[in-house]
Amino acid sequence: METDETGLFGGGIAIGVLLVLLGAVAYVGTGFASVTALIPTFFGIAVVALGWVGRATGQRRIAVYGYGLLALLGIAGSTRGLTDAWTLVTGGSADSPVAALSQAAMVLLCFALLFLVGRALGDDH
Repeated sequence: METDETGLFGGGIAIGVLLVLLGAVAYVGTGFASVTALIPTFFGIAVVALGWVGRATGQRRIAVYGYGLLALLGIAGSTRGLTDAWTLVTGGSADSPVAALSQAAMVLLCFALLFLVGRALGDDH
């Protein structure tokens, strides 16, 4: 089994857990009305699963590239919420404040995951 010197698996699992919690909080915040609020939860479950696979089986490459793919998809799918989140932070209003803040948080968490991937790939070379 490969060690986790870069913190890739531990960090990835932590980010995955935060994504799961983010989705659950967003779903509750919508009054259980918007199933799409659970999207971060689904991403988080996949991230945690990849971390466990990488840690338990030593399949580091699968975890690294899986994390990278999920991070890029999460960023691409959630970036539109950044403008609404900025509007909210600066005192304005948005159609769905819960969605805006959830998407902004997902972008930040996915960038953190992408940072871990970059660091892990940098250590390989």
